[in-house]
Amino acid sequence: MRYDDVPSAESPVQDEVRDTPAEADAAFRTLRRIAITYFTVFLVIVAAFPVLTMTLPWWTESRVTGNLSPGFLFAGVGLYLVLAVLGIAAATLSSSVESRMLGHQSPGPQSFSAEFDLPESGAADEADR
Repeated sequence: MRYDDVPSAESPVQDEVRDTPAEADAAFRTLRRIAITYFTVFLVIVAAFPVLTMTLPWWTESRVTGNLSPGFLFAGVGLYLVLAVLGIAAATLSSSVESRMLGHQSPGPQSFSAEFDLPESGAADEADR
């Protein structure tokens, strides 16, 4: 298998999708906007903890479970869960936006059949008619 830009009989590249610079730039701008939005949400969540500690006395003085305050529970458990969900959501959204904008084939029967040189079901149905 050769790894140059010249198509050969060994490695056909007619199915390869090439993105234009404008498409790549649009995808970059969209992904940058997503990253900035999620970073802003991250900063708001992290900054909310000290703000709540200074402004709400019950945040540190009241007891919820096992003599633990809401602030301690949030710092010990809740913050990690919220940030994990935030990270997974950002990664999932970024991956799906990049796939849709840059012409990647979505996984499904067509990409599977093209990968293994299987006849597509739509072509067989049309041949039967």
